Amino acid sequence: MELTAAALADRIIGGGDVTAEELVSLLKTAEKDDLFEAAHRVTEAFKADHFDFCAILNARSGKCSENCKWCAQSAHWKTACDVWTLKTADACVAAAKEAEANGAVRFGIVTSGRTQSATEVEALCAAIRRIKEETHIHRCGSLGLLGEGDLAKLKEAGLERYHCNLETAPSRFGKLCSTHTVEEKLATLKAAKKLGFEICCGGILGMGETPEQLVEFAFALKEVAPNSIPVNILHPVPGTPLGEKSILSEQEILTGIAVLRLVNPRTPLRFAGGRRDMSDETAKKAIYVGISAGIAGPLLTTPGADFADDRQLALEAGYSV
Repeated sequence: MELTAAALADRIIGGGDVTAEELVSLLKTAEKDDLFEAAHRVTEAFKADHFDFCAILNARSGKCSENCKWCAQSAHWKTACDVWTLKTADACVAAAKEAEANGAVRFGIVTSGRTQSATEVEALCAAIRRIKEETHIHRCGSLGLLGEGDLAKLKEAGLERYHCNLETAPSRFGKLCSTHTVEEKLATLKAAKKLGFEICCGGILGMGETPEQLVEFAFALKEVAPNSIPVNILHPVPGTPLGEKSILSEQEILTGIAVLRLVNPRTPLRFAGGRRDMSDETAKKAIYVGISAGIAGPLLTTPGADFADDRQLALEAGYSV
């Protein structure tokens, strides 16, 4: 008997799982509204009461050695990206205090580039110590491909959560970036987990993935078992190889969120890049289908969601904030 979206939701809520083959089949045969409703039921069964808002600081911008085809900060592409070196501890602390005042419970320091020098690690540790001393906000970092030694220094300084996106299906990643590998990303995540970090790991929808690759991506994230999955929607940047791609339709966005939710039923799915390209109506539907957390305020090279707007959407959906 053919599996229906409703039957799959029943199975997941009852403690079962979906297989990749089943989900690919559902993507091709089920009505999209039925798929979205199934994901909504799973979200309702496992979501937290609180809509978790975080904020980030672009602490070092541009001139990145990596050739990620979607990224405005890559030195390989000619974009209008602003460039600055690592921000001071004072600037990091000020941004953390502003994020806390706006209602964020987490604050992430994000840097362009493959990794950090020894001097940069020490500077980041100094900033993190001050944020821990001067605020109550939780501290996150997205600082590239780091080894266990540098991660241990950051942990000792007070960093609590480490972010490194898989970005897309492992089988597709090499077509979008050739200067580092999924295996290197997984090694960084494994080292961070070993040291006791929480993990934030997600990716970008809309980079040309097939339904099979979308499902592969969702299962790769399940294997990582992150504490948070940021869901970016590609914002095509002129000058990058993906700069001419079309922005995903509402149905494509909701389909991606539904797949991520059905494979990762208990993990918060977080609005991230591309949120400002959506209407509030699409964002409201995204929360209905599976989004249960968000990044608000400025992002890296694009504007983020307004705290007040997304706080209101979360409240309307029944979350506390």
